[in-house]
Amino acid sequence: MKLSEIPLNKNAKIIKVECSDDLKQRFYSFGIIKGATVCVETVSLAKNTMEINVEDTSIGIRVEEAKTIEVEMI
Repeated sequence: MKLSEIPLNKNAKIIKVECSDDLKQRFYSFGIIKGATVCVETVSLAKNTMEINVEDTSIGIRVEEAKTIEVEMI
């Protein structure tokens, strides 16, 4: 399941990040790494950005970027 597909306010664990090295480095700097717990808090009205919470840190990312993050519900 992709991060972009999980319901609001449900926790998931990051399984894999499949993207360019530049984007992966950006994700890593925010704590978006394999094994981290993530929760989607809000999605914009246009459905193109989302606010996620990773280990108690709120981060805004594009939905297209969220599609590169594989998660499993916990």
